[in-house]
Amino acid sequence: MPAFPHSTSSTTTAIAVPPALSLPVIETGFPRQLHPYWPRLQENTRSWLLRQRLMSADKVAEHADGLCYTDLMAGYYIGAPEEVLQAIADYSAWFFIWDDRHDRDIVHHRPAAWRRLRFQLHRAVGAPKEHLLHPDPLVAAFADSVLRLYAFLGPRWNARFERHFHAVIEAYDEEFRNRAQGVVPTVEDYLELRRLTFAHHIWTDLLEPSAGCELPDAVRKHPAYRRAALLSQEFAAWYNDLCSLPKEIAGDEVHNLGISLIHHQGLTIEEAIKDVRRRVEECISEFLGAERELLRFADTLADGSTAGRELSFAVKTIVANMRNWFSAVYWFHHESGRYRVDSWDDRSTPPYVDNEAGGEK
Repeated sequence: MPAFPHSTSSTTTAIAVPPALSLPVIETGFPRQLHPYWPRLQENTRSWLLRQRLMSADKVAEHADGLCYTDLMAGYYIGAPEEVLQAIADYSAWFFIWDDRHDRDIVHHRPAAWRRLRFQLHRAVGAPKEHLLHPDPLVAAFADSVLRLYAFLGPRWNARFERHFHAVIEAYDEEFRNRAQGVVPTVEDYLELRRLTFAHHIWTDLLEPSAGCELPDAVRKHPAYRRAALLSQEFAAWYNDLCSLPKEIAGDEVHNLGISLIHHQGLTIEEAIKDVRRRVEECISEFLGAERELLRFADTLADGSTAGRELSFAVKTIVANMRNWFSAVYWFHHESGRYRVDSWDDRSTPPYVDNEAGGEK
């Protein structure tokens, strides 16, 4: 079935989801939405990639729209002000390109280049204004997107985002070392690492500027909120593992739930796929219960005051977007050229990667 009644691509052909990846409960129970700003979002992010020199003009022309990075964000942060959604979409596109650079630094045995980038990003997230003209386009673009994100709420939210991103950088460094040494993490270690490399906290943090509200700790740390947020992100990370398993096996990856299950628990590929799928389906069913609990909690926040009514509305908006994450992630994996590994000339080298921009010769 098509993801949207009106397709975001130039073709109206229905998407054929492979049976092993098909989740009827998402297709029927999680209707997909799209922010009305999406057409301009796509155009503006494409221009931003060029302006920031993150992708060459030919790569942007050939691959940017088909990678569907803006579709993913436009399907998640529904209701966000346009400038907020644009900053998030640019940051998200940057994140994918950073992930590709990290991968290429590993594949091409460039530990010094990775170490340099790692420390530059640590500095840039704390002082983005000072890194806008950095000679590495990846650092400069990161500074640009983060500086814009820091303008929406306040210093406490900014400090939290910074703290969470420092942890993401260090998790990527752990991945670098694991891959360089051929270490496949245990299932338990992998699940803990994945929550950081997938940036669970970051995408959840960004729900707040999208709703125009910095949540108080009493809400953000409430068990109902934390449970619903975690399940929406776990679904995304594990479904990504399910869809990217062929790509990551082809690229000699060691970080995938399926790979950990195969390596440490002796499962066949077929058994690992079945196990990851089971975990994905459990995330969906458990989220439905967590969603109900969080909505009940949101109702209690409306205490008759204007502030209470606004906070309750913001939390309900965020819950709706947690739900949107399921459908946005699901369809992204079947629309984006990022996962069409079987169509690549070289299964270990994504065609959308600009090697020269990544320092390769």
